[in-house]
Amino acid sequence: MARPKRCKRLKWLRLVLAVGAATGLAAAYRFALRYRERVGLPRRSPVETSPADFELDFEEVAIPAGDHALAGWFIPAPATPAPRRRRLVAATQTAGGARSTAAAHATAETAALVAKAGVPIDRRPAIAVVHGWESNRGRTFAHVRYLHAAGFHCLVFDVRGHGDNPPETLPINVPEFADDTAAAARWLATRPEVSAVGVLGHSMGGAGAIVAASREPEIAAVVSMSAPADLVRMTLKTFQMAEMQIPEPVATPLAWFTAAILLVPRRHSVEEASAVAAAALYRGPLLLVHGAQDHGVPVEHMDLIARAATAKRDQNDAPVETLVLPDFGHRWLYEDADCRRRGAAFFARWLGGGLSPETAGDRAAAVMVERPPDPVYSFGALAAKTPPANRTIDLD
Repeated sequence: MARPKRCKRLKWLRLVLAVGAATGLAAAYRFALRYRERVGLPRRSPVETSPADFELDFEEVAIPAGDHALAGWFIPAPATPAPRRRRLVAATQTAGGARSTAAAHATAETAALVAKAGVPIDRRPAIAVVHGWESNRGRTFAHVRYLHAAGFHCLVFDVRGHGDNPPETLPINVPEFADDTAAAARWLATRPEVSAVGVLGHSMGGAGAIVAASREPEIAAVVSMSAPADLVRMTLKTFQMAEMQIPEPVATPLAWFTAAILLVPRRHSVEEASAVAAAALYRGPLLLVHGAQDHGVPVEHMDLIARAATAKRDQNDAPVETLVLPDFGHRWLYEDADCRRRGAAFFARWLGGGLSPETAGDRAAAVMVERPPDPVYSFGALAAKTPPANRTIDLD
């Protein structure tokens, strides 16, 4: 009689465990859906600054990116012949991506203007500057100013669902930042005045820059600032920031499941949203910059990306460089003169151009940059609480 009773107890135990697992999975799924609703789509902020505010020549452009177009500005290097503040593209966004048609003519029109003027094209490297989550192209002009002073063309653009682009209905994350960055790089490569393309990205834009470079051959060098290592760690960090008391054996699997559900609508995998996974594939020059006081994306994320990037490189591959700024948090790293110097010299070294790396670095370091007005971010964009006393900061 003992054996049948034991078998009956085992059946009940299996049933209880199965019901518990199903209940837990259903609860996790509801939680992940709720999380996706809250953080899947960015809050769009208006673009309030233009290159004209800094007395920079520019072209207003629309960058084709699949089934949509990205609002942007192309700022030519100082020596590039270009009509002062002439807007070559001033299209209006319509359904079905009508701006893409106008954008397709931008390069041809630029070449025609140069040819008509009879001026030889002074080809220079160009840097695509990628903003972070809930930011926009108007908040990237500190980077533009020092890169422009160092002799580079610059392209700033709004990632889909941000700035002047129309709102999105599906979640946006690192894969979308990467796709739009790759589209911007391809567009730059068609410009007659562009000799090589580099990318500088911040935060989610920094992760997107690495992912884009791992699969887009037009990207010849990357500077990535404050980039999260992967979406699972970033999701886990949001749990901690929200002061959710989740035991560790549950927290990490829940973060992975939540990240996977966040990516489902666009059919991306967790690996496709990982800067660590992409860094292991990318063989080009890479400079990683991070603030030691970053509480939203801790500096350990940079270490993980750097280790992945160097693990499979050999002596024939480009090096991986890192720069940790001890007094900085998540944002405004460009306020450090050495950050500006290292970034400009890095691009000059690997992309070439009219200036030596030393001269480009010195010119970038000498630029007094300005921090844009500080909005309230809703997704882990944290900065150091107090600027260090040895920095000179010009606030808007």
